[in-house]
Amino acid sequence: MSDLRKRLTVSPERLKEINDFILAEDNKLVSDLIDIVEKYGGPEEINRKASEARKLENLLARLKKEDSPYLADVEWLMQQCDSGAFIKMADYRKKILKEAAGSMVFNEKNAVTLEISALQFFPWLIAEARQAIEKKELMPGRYIRVRNMKEQIKDNGDTLAVAACMQVLGASYVETMDTKGTDGSNVHLGGPETITGYFGGVGQPNDYPLKWIDEYLHYYTTYGISQVLNVNAGTIFLAYMLHKLGIDNEFKISVYMGNDNPYAVLWTLMAARLFSRADGTTSLIGFNYSNSVNNDTILASDKIRKAMGLSDVVRFEHHITETYKSIVRQPYNRRQELVEVAGEVPNISAKHEGADPEIDAAREHPSDILEYFLTKEEILKSNLMGALERSYLDKHNALNETANALTRAGIGVIAARNIH
Repeated sequence: MSDLRKRLTVSPERLKEINDFILAEDNKLVSDLIDIVEKYGGPEEINRKASEARKLENLLARLKKEDSPYLADVEWLMQQCDSGAFIKMADYRKKILKEAAGSMVFNEKNAVTLEISALQFFPWLIAEARQAIEKKELMPGRYIRVRNMKEQIKDNGDTLAVAACMQVLGASYVETMDTKGTDGSNVHLGGPETITGYFGGVGQPNDYPLKWIDEYLHYYTTYGISQVLNVNAGTIFLAYMLHKLGIDNEFKISVYMGNDNPYAVLWTLMAARLFSRADGTTSLIGFNYSNSVNNDTILASDKIRKAMGLSDVVRFEHHITETYKSIVRQPYNRRQELVEVAGEVPNISAKHEGADPEIDAAREHPSDILEYFLTKEEILKSNLMGALERSYLDKHNALNETANALTRAGIGVIAARNIH
């Protein structure tokens, strides 16, 4: 066995071949990437622009300049945060555990990040905050957005308002670039009616990875957006290269990439480690498992992550609930499995993409993943905005049920850091 194992050694010669190819002056693949980076002023200037764009005072000033109706909501949220309107974590634990809260020792090392998807429209965030204040609930520590970027940019300052509120709340968030299959890059695929054609991260063919980089750098330097969704092996590779060049970009890998077994996870993390900076950091900050993984997969993945020195860098993002329609067989609820594995595996986020299935099943309009494709105009024309906001708040409720279960098990949770 040991002799066979030795045959798997990666030789220094093979690593040299990779370096020689990447560094070759006539390597057009790398040259094209560098050309885009230089178009935006080079790594240091790009990071400077992003840092400036991200400053809260600048986001607020831009909302005011645009005469955005959302500015008042952002200021309202800031006032609520300053006045301590949201429940504090100690009080939340007392609410759940009663007198036992005082003697409970919580596993904070393995605290689970509370994640919700997808925050499509800024007003939903304010509705969620109002409910959290009223019912003394936790706000998520992490938000995923998959709304069309060009549309949200034009929507009353939606992008700016969300970016500002994430800083106010102390939460991380992810945006999704428009440069993906649904933008017509694959001429043989359309929208939801051809969704199976996108399985496996297909949809950024030919020169589209470079377009994705260009789009990312535009939003990074203009809005300070650092974390984005990544679905394709080519754009994942280029995102590693950006970080290696000195740009402080970050991304998470989508469920559509199919990390559904430890060997797939090894491939993902091996590449992240191979192209990490000297300090061990990488632009990969998390990835979604596919819905089929079990706790044995997560435990095995954790050993791989630890061996690669990425335990504190790369978050495992696990779907606890899913939309009721169009993505999984229902009922789908992984909450109890999460409670079991979170005691052993650190740096997990609990992603809530649907309500608890029994709640969704009873709704007149259950959540549907295909509605992520709808434009705001289509939603309003179909009179669906109220139903979709209700679905989002149902996800918020599911997230709080998960927080409750983890709290009862003595496992810490990471909610919006600035308010709880």
